[in-house]
Amino acid sequence: MMQFKEIDGWRVIQESTIWDLPEEEKRISSVLKLSFDELTSPTLKQCFVYCSMFTKDFEIEKDDLIQLWMAQGLLHPSPNNSDLEMEDVGNQYFNILLENSFFQDVRMDYYYGTIIATCKIHDLVHDLAEDVSKSKTKGSNEIRHVPQNSTIDLQEIPKGIVHKVRSMFLKCEVLDNILPRFKGLRVLKLEESDVDVLPNSIGELKHLRYLDISATNVKKLPQSIGKLYNLQTLRMHELELEEFPKELQNLINLRHIHFEDWHADGRYPVGMGRLKNLRSLSFFIVGKERGRGIKELGGLKHLKGELSISDLKHVRDGEEAKEAKLAEKTNIRRLELEWSTDEDRSRVINNDRDVLEGLKPHSALESLEIRNFSGETFPPWMMCGDLFSSLKRLTVENAKNLTEWRTEEAAVFSTTEKRVVFSRLEELLLRNCDQLRSAPTDHFPYCTSLEHLSIYSCGNLEAIPITHGLPSFHKLEISNCDELSSLPSGLQHCTSLEHLSIRHCRNLEAIPITHGLPSLRQLKISFCAELSSLPNGLQHCTSLEHLSIINCWNLEAIPSLDSLTQLRELEICRCGGLKSLPPNAFAASLTQLKELEIGWFWEELDSFPVFQVIPQLETLSLWGWPKLSCLPKQVQCFTCLTSLTIHSFDGMEALPEWLRNLASLKILSIWKCKNLMYLPTLEAMKCLTKLQYIYIRNCPLLKERCNKDSGPEWPKISHIPNILCCLCDGPNILEICEPGWN
Repeated sequence: MMQFKEIDGWRVIQESTIWDLPEEEKRISSVLKLSFDELTSPTLKQCFVYCSMFTKDFEIEKDDLIQLWMAQGLLHPSPNNSDLEMEDVGNQYFNILLENSFFQDVRMDYYYGTIIATCKIHDLVHDLAEDVSKSKTKGSNEIRHVPQNSTIDLQEIPKGIVHKVRSMFLKCEVLDNILPRFKGLRVLKLEESDVDVLPNSIGELKHLRYLDISATNVKKLPQSIGKLYNLQTLRMHELELEEFPKELQNLINLRHIHFEDWHADGRYPVGMGRLKNLRSLSFFIVGKERGRGIKELGGLKHLKGELSISDLKHVRDGEEAKEAKLAEKTNIRRLELEWSTDEDRSRVINNDRDVLEGLKPHSALESLEIRNFSGETFPPWMMCGDLFSSLKRLTVENAKNLTEWRTEEAAVFSTTEKRVVFSRLEELLLRNCDQLRSAPTDHFPYCTSLEHLSIYSCGNLEAIPITHGLPSFHKLEISNCDELSSLPSGLQHCTSLEHLSIRHCRNLEAIPITHGLPSLRQLKISFCAELSSLPNGLQHCTSLEHLSIINCWNLEAIPSLDSLTQLRELEICRCGGLKSLPPNAFAASLTQLKELEIGWFWEELDSFPVFQVIPQLETLSLWGWPKLSCLPKQVQCFTCLTSLTIHSFDGMEALPEWLRNLASLKILSIWKCKNLMYLPTLEAMKCLTKLQYIYIRNCPLLKERCNKDSGPEWPKISHIPNILCCLCDGPNILEICEPGWN
């Protein structure tokens, strides 16, 4: 409201008597009413009042709300903005109401972080919308809208006014003989209702513009649905339809159709190309049948938002692919292209490349996903700088024959030319590209917007050629890349990097962090068999909060960690080559450390490596090995410990008496200690007054001795509220001691 007021307008508000009201809730309600009165457009006020159709605290989908406003005829572009569509006007109205604090708890879209997906309305704001709605019909028996929480009996609505009902949000079954009475109905929302069958009489609602049957038990649409010529929105989320009637193609005014692809394979609607007014069509499955070919997309020039095209195996060649006219659909922001995986596709390598060439999109695309592509190389447009000037997210998945990401067009450029291909790219994901030898990073020095790079299961990948620092780069994930022997040299210059995760890279020998990464907060390295040392620059990563080194069996040493003063979680375990810890591994400077998992080092060690007491530690997991017969004694000094896990101490027969000192302990877990038989004494266990849970798993001797009532160790734990004692390697629990035994 602030941005639209002049000084005189603010003076009127300041001098209003609402500030003198005694009760706070009344004063707030009056302020809200004043904000409502200040809305300049009567139509905008109607849009706000319509929000009372939803129940309190309901999470409202923004696009759904706009489509409901549109169905009520509330969205009309002004003569000065005739190029605006109704949906654009709805977005403007939504934003005005948001700026005036009528909406709250806004949740952003997952793919487009700047676009609002849902919102809620505060209870007092909802009360205001209800009050205004009721005041408009006060003194008359007129019913125009039936909201979600209505107790109105539809059969009791007088015949003289039933034709004036415009909206019904119902949770009950819709009777076939009732619907035809509501001749003037614009909106019928049956989402999550008890409807099993959509009556054939639905076709008599000639003025219906919005129909939502999401999350119902409807299995089949009646043929009469094809008579809803004015229908603008059809929502069918979470619906398992057996088939789509061919009459669906008669809905020539349909602008938005919503349904998921998980139930549509083989039953996709035919003739979608006739729906020339479509704005929303989230996915299209290409079929062999007439009316399901890719050319159906050709005439849908108004499509916007996201579009997923699957089963591209049914596209004959590049010329047929061009009939989709994707380059002309300039309002599509997210595009997904997917071939199938249900056949041997080695014979269609060249065809896939031709088809992808014909599916060249427009230059304003923001997100592109390519899945199950069988070509060996991409077509030239995949390295076209002009085309990808707006691209922010790029995913290539299951391109199992792709050997290089380089085209004939790219080859003519010299290495001295700055060929910027992904100038605005923020996220790149490569997954299951088995033959790819080098990531498409030749032009990364100029990808100044790149934030996130993820590479998974690219078994032949040998290099990630990042040679310069990337100013926005904050997350790198690499997993299952067996041929990768080193990380890119430019990594140490990526000063904004916050998350680095390396998993299952068995030939990785080095991590080039010489001078430290000042912004790094999380470093995870696991299952890197050839890694013998951690980078010397690790001690200069002073922002590090989580360090995890697991299953690196050739690791022989770790550097000092005393400078990592922000460290909160530390895992160093299952590193069979590690013989010792640095003297000051857990120095007094690590005052933020709360969680520690450590152990399973060199198996010839007969005692746990010495480490310092960490007084503030809350969670500790200790991994043993066959030669160990006792726990490290310094553990008894961890008086703030709330959770202790003891794992694989095969040489240990009894838990130490000093466990009684862990006065804050709430959870004690004992795993795979095959020779363990004795818990601390009953007196010691009674000292653990905060202990609520004890888990004993795969400790056969101790399990036997902890049998309820009959086991000699049972009296020591019978007072503990929650006990689990079992022999299992997974979910097959042989015996569970339920809470409440004592």
